[in-house]
Amino acid sequence: MRGMRFILVNDRTPSHSSFCALCCEPITGGYLRESATRLIFCDQRCYAGHRRASVPTIRNRESA
Repeated sequence: MRGMRFILVNDRTPSHSSFCALCCEPITGGYLRESATRLIFCDQRCYAGHRRASVPTIRNRESA
């Protein structure tokens, strides 16, 4: 598994109205942007949840 690759932005909002890629809450006062996909997350918990959801487990691969 690759390491985490993100940019942490404090005390700023994106230049256009944006929403968290996981929980769909509006972005206000800071955010994380994943470098590879440029997705925006409201905090590190949503980013981590997205990472867990996007990485297939061994059990899922065996059943495919």
